[in-house]
Amino acid sequence: MKQRTLLGEASIKGKSLHTGQEVTLTVKPAPEDTGIVFRRADLVGKPEVRPTVDMVTDLVRNTTVASEHVKLHTIEHVLSAFNGMGVDNAIVEMNASEPPIVDGSARPFVNLILQATPVEQEKARPFFALQKPVTITDGNRSVIALPHDGLRITCTSADDRGIHTQHLTVDIDPEVYVAQIAAARTFTIYEDIEELLKKGLIQGGSLDSAIVIKGDKIVSKEPLRFKDEFVRHKILDIIGDISLVGIPIKAHIIAVRTGHALNAKLSAAIREQWKETADPAAAKKKKVPAGEIIRPVVGPLTNAIDIRQILNLIPHRYPFVLIDRVTEIVSENELYAIKNVTINEPFFQGHFPGNPVMPGVLQLESMSQAAGLLMLRLTTHENKVCYFMSADKVKFRKAVTPGDQVVIHAKLVKTRGVKIGVAECECKVGGELVSSAEIMFGVIDDNGTGA
Repeated sequence: MKQRTLLGEASIKGKSLHTGQEVTLTVKPAPEDTGIVFRRADLVGKPEVRPTVDMVTDLVRNTTVASEHVKLHTIEHVLSAFNGMGVDNAIVEMNASEPPIVDGSARPFVNLILQATPVEQEKARPFFALQKPVTITDGNRSVIALPHDGLRITCTSADDRGIHTQHLTVDIDPEVYVAQIAAARTFTIYEDIEELLKKGLIQGGSLDSAIVIKGDKIVSKEPLRFKDEFVRHKILDIIGDISLVGIPIKAHIIAVRTGHALNAKLSAAIREQWKETADPAAAKKKKVPAGEIIRPVVGPLTNAIDIRQILNLIPHRYPFVLIDRVTEIVSENELYAIKNVTINEPFFQGHFPGNPVMPGVLQLESMSQAAGLLMLRLTTHENKVCYFMSADKVKFRKAVTPGDQVVIHAKLVKTRGVKIGVAECECKVGGELVSSAEIMFGVIDDNGTGA
């Protein structure tokens, strides 16, 4: 079997499920061995990400991945369409962080692929045939992968009350995927909606894009497309999530009440088995038991964040960008950044002529921006800004003058969901403490006016 890409381009517009943004998504051809690559056209430099399970950062009602400052939310339906249709190489360009939800299924993305026309390429399509069974369990939920010559999925879907229990086994190929899986829509329990809204999720959700289960009743704008539509959508999600292995797989997957979290653990275990098979010597050095996954934090911890990435995360602009670089991300809650102070700073004209000193309030603002970066990296939602709310225990110990490099240390010590944060911060020059404060700030929607 040959690799496949697209002959042309095709676009779709709509509202995203969780952020509620209006977004345009365009699929484009890509060379052999490219994979499915997402391009963020709304960010500086149009950064690209080829998602794998190593990048997963959030699995609450969606699959979210992050690479440094670039986040992609709710990509499982798009990935499912490409995997189910057997398209290996394509660019998915978006002008937001999340694809449009459209009708809550993968059918609109299948239609987009068909519109762009799948075509064969010269190189053979690689596969990983599972070598040994993988078992992932979590209470009464489980997902198992067994060696198999092809991709077969057996799935049982049920809620905690035992209502709407559905079961299906299907062998996946493009024809079967289009006819039996792609059109199955996402669904939710009515009682879960309020809590999801409180978490800042499903901001763009409606009965046009989901089925709501209320007791033993089905609430939707159109009748069920299949009598067992729920289990078919579960299979749709599995097909999308296992594409994060990074290579098409051959296996029989048996899932009972699975979700994105279990699917990600399965993908991680299969990816590890694939890597062991490809490089046995490396596997001996670092053996990871089947089914074990270490939950990654948002972005690589040791990577710096440069000024272009900072400008993508915060709304501030000249002359009020008071961080030049994040030099180290110690953990989800702690980072180090720098501010290079030069005589060209506009505030030195009046503070003070003949004796230039960096205002203490601007040191406070540098600390606030550093702390805000931490909070924005914790939330899965973009188009948010951090607003300074209060400062406590503020101390200024030494003057900061032109030529100094201010090292800012920010550590989140308290959060209230993804709305409020408190950070302990300090600024040092040459290893000496020059200022410190405990800062409280809030995360709110960006109305486009900046901060």
